[in-house]
Amino acid sequence: MKRYIPLLKRTKLFAGVGDDEIASMLTCLDARLHTYSKGAYVLREGEHISDITILVHGNLYIQKDDYWGNRSILGHIAVGEMFGEAYVAPESGALPHDVVAVEDSAIISFDMRRIITTCSSACRFHTLVVQNLFFAISEKNRKLVQKLGHMSKRSTREKLLSYLSEEAKREGCASFTIPFNRQQLADFLSVDRSAMSNELGKMRDDGLLRFEKNRFELV
Repeated sequence: MKRYIPLLKRTKLFAGVGDDEIASMLTCLDARLHTYSKGAYVLREGEHISDITILVHGNLYIQKDDYWGNRSILGHIAVGEMFGEAYVAPESGALPHDVVAVEDSAIISFDMRRIITTCSSACRFHTLVVQNLFFAISEKNRKLVQKLGHMSKRSTREKLLSYLSEEAKREGCASFTIPFNRQQLADFLSVDRSAMSNELGKMRDDGLLRFEKNRFELV
């Protein structure tokens, strides 16, 4: 697990914490490494969880299937990102969605109770980790509001423009790569894939953008 310390140091949870301090805190926070093959479920709808988790290798999708098997992608988890923190409180109830490995992946989980409770050894950076956790949750809420902004648009074109514009601003460049293929993007925006593909073609013909697979350029 120590090989992931340089990566953990770059995460929001351990921002400002040194390598040696992270190494000592792995035991303090009951850190555990788990690996998953492509297509495996990391978390399943209906589970009750008590850990927060950081992805250290691979890619994960947060997704939900309805009774008829229609799938919606609620979010994408990239390496270094944290997840599960919204459902660790005793009153949070069961997990309302699945977390699935898009490729071979590895995660490190941490006992939430040990994070928010000062340990007997009084780690110097424990308070900083708690502060980082608060800021990370705040950023997650901001991203959720952004997605709701995309979803609130009435037409498929407006949803696409809203999402692609946000990605361009996030990258600071008119050319960027999104973490979804066509079906996944349609699931993320809750639109029909065929209608979305047709709309992308029209937007290209109208001179609004250029694209190839998941690489886009706004014009």
